[in-house]
Amino acid sequence: MIYLKKFEPSDFSQLIDWIDSPELNLQWGGPAFDYPLTKPQLEAYIKDANHPGSSRYIYKVVLKESGRSIGHISLANIDLHHRSARIGKVLIGDKTIRGRGIGQLMIKEVLKKAFEDLNLHRVSLGVFDFNDSAIACYEKAGFRKEGLLRDCRKLGNEYWSMWEMSILESEYQRK
Repeated sequence: MIYLKKFEPSDFSQLIDWIDSPELNLQWGGPAFDYPLTKPQLEAYIKDANHPGSSRYIYKVVLKESGRSIGHISLANIDLHHRSARIGKVLIGDKTIRGRGIGQLMIKEVLKKAFEDLNLHRVSLGVFDFNDSAIACYEKAGFRKEGLLRDCRKLGNEYWSMWEMSILESEYQRK
């Protein structure tokens, strides 16, 4: 139904269109990106990514049947010595297909790359505590909550808390 393909400069405009609010920018990009998202920010983001030995692989999510780009995901902070990495920048950009299990497929594909291709032991991620659908998706994929980072991000006058979650190699293999 989907596959992951290297995120390239030709994909910048689509991603910029999807990130249409400061709230979504913070959820997607965390403190590493300013709103509005720009091409120079994305150029810096993909620099030194997506090559063997890179510490970051950045993907667009593509529907197999149409070839249409529908989302974005990354596997970053890759540490081959400690066999760990972090999933981030998870977005189903095409709002018309949300709620159809695409997030679950995205996580499945990126975990396959992490555990089967890169032979990692641990994969982590962070998700805001109010994002119930994402939390359910990650738990269904085998992630466990490790702890709550209270009031760790600020948007305007509001603070957001984030769950830290992870999955280990043995838990992935049982799924």
